Amino acid sequence: MSPVVIFALFSFLLGAAVGSFLNVCIYRLPAGESVVSPPSRCPACGAGIRPWHNIPILGWLILGGKCHDCGAPISPRYPFVELLNGLLSLALFLKFGPSPTFLVLFVFCSALVAVTFIDLDHQIIPDVISLPGIVVGFACSFALPWLGWKSSLIGIVAGGGSLLAVAWLYELLTKKEGMGGGDIKLLAMMGAFLGWRSVPFIIFASSLIGSVIGVTLMLVQNKDSKLAIPFGPFLATGAVLYIFFGKAIITWYLTLGAR
Repeated sequence: MSPVVIFALFSFLLGAAVGSFLNVCIYRLPAGESVVSPPSRCPACGAGIRPWHNIPILGWLILGGKCHDCGAPISPRYPFVELLNGLLSLALFLKFGPSPTFLVLFVFCSALVAVTFIDLDHQIIPDVISLPGIVVGFACSFALPWLGWKSSLIGIVAGGGSLLAVAWLYELLTKKEGMGGGDIKLLAMMGAFLGWRSVPFIIFASSLIGSVIGVTLMLVQNKDSKLAIPFGPFLATGAVLYIFFGKAIITWYLTLGAR
């Protein structure tokens, strides 16, 4: 087995293992519980999860999607989050190889996975993720030549400032709050990790995707324009798109406009 294959397999397993921890964060952070103690347990009966049942993806399959002690169903979201994070880790490795960029963006994307599912469940983005994320992203910019601390710093200001301006203008015109502070801090974190050039792309991509999905949901559910849809998952999708396809999409768009 070649070293590349070994590293690729390791990157997937690393992502899946971290995904298992993300499941704990997704469940406990909104409840204000510690993500370290107590160890993983069944939400229904409180029984501790045995180590061999806590193996990412395989543990859920071994248990048949049910608690070993009480037989309560275990949501398929658990292995899905582990698989998703494993695939993201693998994709980052294939694009950037075993490099500091891989490690930094792996941490960033893992945080986005946690934010996405927390926002979907509770329509909140915990400060405990976004605020330290801004600091970590800015600190990492000093070690990444392609990013640089100036681009990261401008990204923080541009990311947070742009959504803050939009939220302020919307509230001024409608007298209603249209965007939470969590989204503002999240985009500031994205600017810290990806630089200021990513901000316009993320805003455009997330708005486009959010509009399409929002209109579709309103039509399917027969809801009006007051349907509340968390924006964090769309921002996260835009950031991931920028990492893997941003330059290609921007080049294509500029080339299209030049014709």
